Amino acid sequence: MNSIATDRFDAGRFEASRNRLASLAYRLLGSATDAEDAVQDAFLHWQAADRRRIKVPEAWLTKVVTNLCLDRLRSAQARRERAAGDWLPEPLLDGDPMLGPADTFEQRESVSLAMLTLMERLSPVERAVYVLREAFSYSHAEIAGILGITESASQQHLHRARRRVTTARRGGGETDPASARRIVEEFLAAATSGRTEQLVALLTDDAIAISDGAGGLAEKLLRFDTPQRIAAVVRAGLKPTPAKRRLAGGTPAIHYAVVNGAPAMLFVVGDQVMGSATFDVVDGRIATVRGIAAPARLARLAEAWRHHAPEAPLIDRW
Repeated sequence: MNSIATDRFDAGRFEASRNRLASLAYRLLGSATDAEDAVQDAFLHWQAADRRRIKVPEAWLTKVVTNLCLDRLRSAQARRERAAGDWLPEPLLDGDPMLGPADTFEQRESVSLAMLTLMERLSPVERAVYVLREAFSYSHAEIAGILGITESASQQHLHRARRRVTTARRGGGETDPASARRIVEEFLAAATSGRTEQLVALLTDDAIAISDGAGGLAEKLLRFDTPQRIAAVVRAGLKPTPAKRRLAGGTPAIHYAVVNGAPAMLFVVGDQVMGSATFDVVDGRIATVRGIAAPARLARLAEAWRHHAPEAPLIDRW
C-alpha cells in the first residue's frame, strides 16, 4: 500500500471513531463546540503519530481525546468561565450523534443537561472516570491506562464521583415521552394564559429556573429559586411584546422538542432557533427550567433544527 493509500486508510479509521470520540468529549466538557475542537486536535495528533506502532487505534484515540479534554477542564480559562457563573451545557437536539451511546439509562442520563451540570462538582479526573465507566463501560484497568493512574485510584475516583452525584441528584428515573410532552403543553398553556397559580402547581416545591437572559445578554446566569418567582418570571417572559419580537427578529413559533433527552420548547423564527427552554421532570412535576438564548450555545442545535422535519408548533405565532 502506497503512502497516499495508507493516509486515506488511516483517515478512514479515524472517521469511523469520530462520533464516539465526539460523544465522549461532549460528556467530559459539556460543550459541543469544545468537543469538536478536542476531536479535531486528536485528529492532528493521529496524523502526526507513527500509526504503524499503534496496535489498537480506538484505545489510543480514546486516551488522546480524554487527556485533551482534561487539559481543557484544568485550564485557567475554563476555571474562570465556570467559576464566574456564566456556564451552561450546550443543548443538543434529539438524534444528534454526539448524544450517543444511549442504550442504557446510565448512558442517557450522562448526557442530560442535569447530569452535565452536576458533573461540574467533580474534579476533572473524577469526571473522566465517571464518564468512561458509566457511559462507555470501560473497566478500571482500561481507565487506569487511559488516565495514567492505578486501578485502585480509578475505583476510588468513581466511588467519590458517584457519591457526589447521588447526593446532588434530584429525583429518580425517566419520564415517559407522552407524560413529558403533556407537562410541557400544560406549562405553556398556563404561562400564556396568565394562570400563575397553575404554573406554580406544575413546579416542585424546590424548583429552580436558570437562564442566560433574553438574547443571552446577561453577564451571569439568572437564577430563580421559588415556584412563585419562577411562575412570575415565566409569565412575564412569555407575554409577547413588540420589543421582544424585535429582539427575536420576528414572530416566533413555539415548538415541542426533545433536547438532551428532556422535554423542551424551542422558539423558532423561520428556520432559526432563537431560544430554548428545557425541563427536568421529577415525579410528574417540573424541577428545573433551563432557558438558553445565547447564539453560541444554540449553534449546533440550531443547525440540526434546520435539517429537522418538525411537527406542527404548539403555538404558531407567539
